[in-house]
Amino acid sequence: MPEGDTVWQTARRLHTALAGQSLTRFDLRVPRFATADLTGRTVLDVTPRGKHLLTRIEGGFTLHSHLRMDGAWRVFRAGERWRGGPAHQIRAVLGNSAYTAVGYRLPVLELLRTADEEKAVGRLGPDLLGPDWDAGVAAAHLLADPSRPLGDALLDQRNLAGIGNVYRSELAFLARVTPWLPVGELPEGVLERITVTAHRLLEANKNTFDRRTTAPGAPARARLYVYGRENHPCLRCGAPVRKAGQSDGGASGGEGERITYWCPGCQSGPAPEHT
Repeated sequence: MPEGDTVWQTARRLHTALAGQSLTRFDLRVPRFATADLTGRTVLDVTPRGKHLLTRIEGGFTLHSHLRMDGAWRVFRAGERWRGGPAHQIRAVLGNSAYTAVGYRLPVLELLRTADEEKAVGRLGPDLLGPDWDAGVAAAHLLADPSRPLGDALLDQRNLAGIGNVYRSELAFLARVTPWLPVGELPEGVLERITVTAHRLLEANKNTFDRRTTAPGAPARARLYVYGRENHPCLRCGAPVRKAGQSDGGASGGEGERITYWCPGCQSGPAPEHT
């Protein structure tokens, strides 16, 4: 699932291509909104909110989308061949005289009144890349359920908005605790440091496709400490990195699981038995 920095980049590309321009094409390929037609109206802005995208359009309309696991928005110049998947995967087409934005495999796509945006994103916690970011509020949200595992709590967008599976694993590593350690058992001050670090990392990565959590001079193969590095030596202690399933914090809309990575040598706390 794209994380907050990736969604921020997507919003910026869409905003650059669409904002301030009149729509010459508006095509939503979902049954509920298939007859909606906003051609001739001006796109006002495209704003990210956590992992959500809000495309605001003249007349008080907002197109709300969420990429989830494999959704994507692609931007093409006028006349350019669309590349992003087969035509039957297209869910939205927004075009003007210079660019066309095509939404592929979008699991969430709805046309709202701008005044009703809070119905879609009002439950979200402070946005790590938004003007409402507040590390103290985020920490308080995380601590509201002290028995909840850290990794589970970090993925719950109601606590703070923008963290996905990569940052979940990396933040736990940087805090030197396993993602299964209950939030209430974190050493004093660690939770606050986690929220501050999360903000710093997303800010550092929002303008690059080369996401990294390690030092800037680290080689490409060592851009991340543990995520995706199962059985490779830990960059800090050399122990083999492990992986296991963990709750997705309700990100899938149910009791789903994601793969979490951790170092048994560097990170203290409970963890599944290694098989």
